[in-house]
Amino acid sequence: MMQIQRMIRSIEVTTGSPSSTPLGLSPERAGVYKVKSPARDSNSSDDSSLLLQSSSCEPSPQSSPYHSTSWSSTASNSSSGTFRPWKFPRKLDKLDVIDEVEVDYGYDVDVDDHNERVNKYLIGALGFVSLFAVFCLIVWGASRPYTPRIAVKSLTVNTFYFGQGSDYTGVPTKFLTVNCSVTMIVHNPATFFGIHVSSTPFDLFYSEIIVASGQMKKFYQPRKSQQIVSVNLEGNMVPLYGAGASFAVSDKNGRVPLRLESDIRSQGDVMGKLVRTNHHRHISCSMVVDSGINKVVKFESSCRYT
Repeated sequence: MMQIQRMIRSIEVTTGSPSSTPLGLSPERAGVYKVKSPARDSNSSDDSSLLLQSSSCEPSPQSSPYHSTSWSSTASNSSSGTFRPWKFPRKLDKLDVIDEVEVDYGYDVDVDDHNERVNKYLIGALGFVSLFAVFCLIVWGASRPYTPRIAVKSLTVNTFYFGQGSDYTGVPTKFLTVNCSVTMIVHNPATFFGIHVSSTPFDLFYSEIIVASGQMKKFYQPRKSQQIVSVNLEGNMVPLYGAGASFAVSDKNGRVPLRLESDIRSQGDVMGKLVRTNHHRHISCSMVVDSGINKVVKFESSCRYT
């Protein structure tokens, strides 16, 4: 027992007073030393040994590698008689910079995604418009061959009067009064659209003088159909002036040369107002009329269509 007491005293001299904690640490962090006495039933003096065990500190919020470093630093300072608390350097600046970089990068990604979506929409819209334009062009090209067919069949003379008189200024001249009608057939060969048919005035010429004129009414011609159109021409007391002498000679011979001219226009609404097809035909028919006989003048090969 005396030997044990001596060892306890030597420990107290080394570590300080029993009540004091090592290096000014709290009791929770300081090591707790226990002495285990030898067994009573042991007869050997060598069995009486001192077993010192240092139990580890209980887990606490401050137990970390940084605190262990602080403890060692404090221990080194305590040996010199001074105590300096350890201050940890702030190591979050780099993390903050990384966060800022990530925010900026995310913003750039959002802008790039937005621009990419806008570009995709524009490309899609342009592609759709291009495809639709190509489709309309194909439909328009397919509708071009379907030109309306126009055939002037006859001219029926109802009145053809040649006489002498004076114009509104009192100048004596020869006059011509004409009343006749033109019959023609309009055929629409198109298989998938109708046409709107109109014309310029139908003019009946003697030399370069219009002796009768008439206007055809605008009409709609359905697809794959035809109809007979009649236009009435009238000329009342038309002065002939210098052409009167030659007209008198032709009328005496019973062969007055006349010429019929007009322009036929057609418009087909293939796809409403988006795709339309237009055609233009010029008609020119020559004939010979006898003023003494009212008859029907047949047009077989005397008409030109351009």
